[in-house]
Amino acid sequence: MSVTEIKSTSRIAVVGTGYVGLTTGACFAELGHDVLCADIVPEKVESLKQGVIPIHEDGLESIVQENIKAGRLDFVLGAENAVKGREFIYLCVPTPQGADGRADLSFVEAAAREIAPHLERGAVVVNKSTVPVGSTLLVERAMGRPDVHVVSNPEFLREGSAVGDFLNPDRVVIGADDRGAASRVAALYLGVRAPILITDPASAETCKYAANAFLATKISFANAVAAVCEAAGADVADVLMGIGYDSRIGHHFLKPGPGWGGSCFPKDTKAMIGIAADAGYDFAFLRGVIEVNNEQFDRVVDKVRMAAGGDLAGVKVGVLGLTFKAGTDDLRDSPSIEITQRLVDAGAVVSAYDPVAKECPIEGVTVAGDAYAAAEGTEVLAILTEWEEFKFLDLDKLAESMSGKAIVDGRNLLDRGAVRRRGFSYQGIGRS
Repeated sequence: MSVTEIKSTSRIAVVGTGYVGLTTGACFAELGHDVLCADIVPEKVESLKQGVIPIHEDGLESIVQENIKAGRLDFVLGAENAVKGREFIYLCVPTPQGADGRADLSFVEAAAREIAPHLERGAVVVNKSTVPVGSTLLVERAMGRPDVHVVSNPEFLREGSAVGDFLNPDRVVIGADDRGAASRVAALYLGVRAPILITDPASAETCKYAANAFLATKISFANAVAAVCEAAGADVADVLMGIGYDSRIGHHFLKPGPGWGGSCFPKDTKAMIGIAADAGYDFAFLRGVIEVNNEQFDRVVDKVRMAAGGDLAGVKVGVLGLTFKAGTDDLRDSPSIEITQRLVDAGAVVSAYDPVAKECPIEGVTVAGDAYAAAEGTEVLAILTEWEEFKFLDLDKLAESMSGKAIVDGRNLLDRGAVRRRGFSYQGIGRS
């Protein structure tokens, strides 16, 4: 039986059609449910009703279009118009990072107040946004509806593979004080083969932050080991491959690069430190993880500086990749953007190319139409995002385009032997 043949259909409202909300709504529709998504921007709602999505996410647009056509997915202006008569209401609104590093819950609280008068008795309101411990209580207080249940169901969606992560997850986590409400939410995932963990709200809310903090830790550890390998003359790829075969460690996220970023890791690691501080614990270890990441940005800039002869003032540098990872158009807290900004601050003249992102938020950076145009006339070329096409660059064409012959491979994508045979100097991460 395919996921679209499931007979148990629930009426779901999704408040917010950002990255999480749109993926959640479309994937629940794909599982056979009747889904109505709400947003506050009229133009966005009209575009979504036509099946045109505002983000680059593999497979998402097709399932949006298919489920609109099948009558399982629709979009409406305003949360009030989405929640009436709905059994489940998923809150997928922004939780931006505040000045103190903690999550700003004002959007969550405002949405809870807005929908409260329009909910059916016995409805289940689900926090899908990444929210700190105590958020279920905050939503309960904001709604003032003791006849409505509030449940935590954190998302574990990776940008670039969000559809697969929803429909084929490693686990589904549900936190609720009411076991019956938790079981009702669990039943929404019929047809999804994954362990379902039902726990209390505080544990579910902590789970998402702890997961992202651990993944960020693995990346920072890999980058720290890369620094040791460079100093000791070892090859980080072999070292990390060797330890990754240990089943207690594993290979996932154990890979060096220019640093971690995106919409989740920076925000969630700082929020985790804030949660710990509120509970009276100094999470110094995690602060160290963040410090290592910030140092990695400088390490990559230093590599470019060394490749340019020690001074970046007036040096033309080509940057390949602007998004924080391949498979997305998201520039939020992108390591590439952070590094490019530092290059510009050091006086470099930067031209950049990304297969998806066609603009750069940094003043003075020229965005080219392809990799070779970005490399034209540059003295140093830096690869900062792991787009597949960068693995297969025509090195002879690059050599003709560039005025210098230096490559800083921030993702260890290239065959360093092939690069050097064409007369380039080559610097990777953790490899000589």
